[in-house]
Amino acid sequence: MARQERAEQTRNAILDAAASRFDAVGFLGASLSDILAEAGVTKGALYFHFKSKEELADALINEQFTVWDPLADIESPGLQTVIDLTQNMGHSLRKNVRVRASIRLVIEQGSFVTPAAGAYKQWIDTIHGCLLAAKAAGDVRKDINAHDLAQYVVSSFTGTQLSSQVLTGRTDLHERATFMWQTILNAVVPPRRLHKFDPAGTFPPDAE
Repeated sequence: MARQERAEQTRNAILDAAASRFDAVGFLGASLSDILAEAGVTKGALYFHFKSKEELADALINEQFTVWDPLADIESPGLQTVIDLTQNMGHSLRKNVRVRASIRLVIEQGSFVTPAAGAYKQWIDTIHGCLLAAKAAGDVRKDINAHDLAQYVVSSFTGTQLSSQVLTGRTDLHERATFMWQTILNAVVPPRRLHKFDPAGTFPPDAE
């Protein structure tokens, strides 16, 4: 057990160091030697866990999906679930270096041998499922295509967080995402149901 714990600690140290470097300088700018130095591990320890820099980046890309964890127990996902997913992602982008690195790696997909389209598809598919449920419940107008709306939400949030990053270091991301959702809700929700939804999310996004 002690050996397993040490191995897990080493793996986490490598992931944290890689996330720090990828977040700071991107995939191409981050060298394995810098990652090793920041993690304080040997090259052999790194290659025990990850065969290449690409494999290390792929492991970090999956970190973005940890933002789904607080919402996993929701019995009836719907439109508010989608709002909360994006607001939770915004919170994680401000607070979690692994998630920031994950998103930068996905956006810089041209840096990889295999583009990370799967991450976008996973988000679109998850949101699509929630929106289908919302449409069945009458919370989304009948003329709205749920899959098209899911793609629009993902692309809108991607652009919102990128512009927030450039302009304010994401300090205003919650406000920008809230405005995004106010605009979307007014466009896709029947007016009599608008009161059901909170564009700011149903949890304190900046709570520690």
